[in-house]
Amino acid sequence: MAEENDTLRPQSQMPDSTSRPVGGTEFSWCKAVPGGTGITVLGLLFSKPPNIPVIQTALQNLQNSHPILGSKLHLDTSTNSYQFVIPPNPHIHITQFDLKSTSDVINGNSNDHFTNLFHLIHEHEMNRNTWRTPSDALPTDTDVFDVSVYKISDQQWGVFLRLHTSACDRAAAVALLRELLELVGGRVKEGKEAEMGFGDKKNINLPIEDLIPEGKANKPFWARGLDVLGYSLNSFRLANLEFVDAHSPRSSSVVRLRLNTDETERLLAGCKSRRIKLCGALAAAGMIATWSSKHLPEYQREKYAVVTLIDCRSILDPVLPCNHVGFYHSAILNTHDVCGETLWELAKRSYSAFENAKNSNKHFTDMSDLNFLMCKAIDNPALTPSSSMRTALISVFEDPVIDDSNGIAQQLGLEDYIGCASAHGVGPSIAIFDTIRDGSLDCACVYPSPLFSRELMQELIDHLKRILVDACNSEE
Repeated sequence: MAEENDTLRPQSQMPDSTSRPVGGTEFSWCKAVPGGTGITVLGLLFSKPPNIPVIQTALQNLQNSHPILGSKLHLDTSTNSYQFVIPPNPHIHITQFDLKSTSDVINGNSNDHFTNLFHLIHEHEMNRNTWRTPSDALPTDTDVFDVSVYKISDQQWGVFLRLHTSACDRAAAVALLRELLELVGGRVKEGKEAEMGFGDKKNINLPIEDLIPEGKANKPFWARGLDVLGYSLNSFRLANLEFVDAHSPRSSSVVRLRLNTDETERLLAGCKSRRIKLCGALAAAGMIATWSSKHLPEYQREKYAVVTLIDCRSILDPVLPCNHVGFYHSAILNTHDVCGETLWELAKRSYSAFENAKNSNKHFTDMSDLNFLMCKAIDNPALTPSSSMRTALISVFEDPVIDDSNGIAQQLGLEDYIGCASAHGVGPSIAIFDTIRDGSLDCACVYPSPLFSRELMQELIDHLKRILVDACNSEE
């Protein structure tokens, strides 16, 4: 049966708790997560049994290093406002599942077309939502971070870190994973604790809006109104994948896209020679695969929206280190007409549009506009086609995660890992979380089910992969 480590259960809020209101971007995630978008999960697959006490200690050290990880998200129902509240002695939940309870989870989420048990449990964790609204009879104070350990078989164990995206974006989750492995593997060198910031329990990171360089987010009121109107009207012209089931309750599912080292090297070389980033190629391949899946006449164009997420830590004031935990991404939304272009033609066009928007500071000037529209879509799903709440065809990150293996992974028996976030509430049809792991591209592609079927999405991702590989093979 499932067992919860009760010795370190969080205490109720104390008088000397530290707190701050959430920022504008954080608030939009607080609105999105109850509906199913923004539950970040890091899933780790081990071939050796995890040492729970060591993991517990490592996680507590991470909470000391990054206080927001020990916070509770408090909802004031009278004002519909949120706060991060850090108790004086934050602790972490670790829930353990033995073989029988793991089997119960798997059987309750069975899918004939998805046999990888690690992936199946990862999906279960993404869809296990403890951040629903108080109307569901849940408390208004909930932890932003918890951990589950599953015994998958006699040779495999899964450790799943589940985080509220308002407190931890993708860059922070990657840093968290690396620090956790170092701590569990005993590789934290002397002086590294100070670098991580252990013991600074009173510091709550500022929201991104408070760190935008002066003047970068300035926009006249009339221009802001026109942009919001423009985004809204343009959304009615956007095409998408064909919906399979727009009425049944939704959950997030994952399909993985993988290239080998040779394919990845040629893809990156193709991007470099054209002075574009990988995100441009991934977005273009996704649009072409979608257009092709509809078997349209060669002359018929469709307009697709692409959201590109930018890690802003290096361009904030002050500049933040890459392991600064919180949500510090911004987004740029571009639309593109697609009608039979080649991969590199569309990749260059889409990346140029993104680059021009970034050079014009639209990731800062339009931040509040996109947050506002995101909240409006949550409150009024009927404003989106078939109430699907799809705001774009695809979302990509400006830069991939680069991960080169080291001895720690082998020492701990780490066989695989997946990092991504749920997207079945408001969001894109396909959210791509890309990693270049030991020179090979590995993408977790998250989509809302059954709005799209697994068969449809697997076929689309397979086609997307062929587009990338064929474009590289045709290079002279």
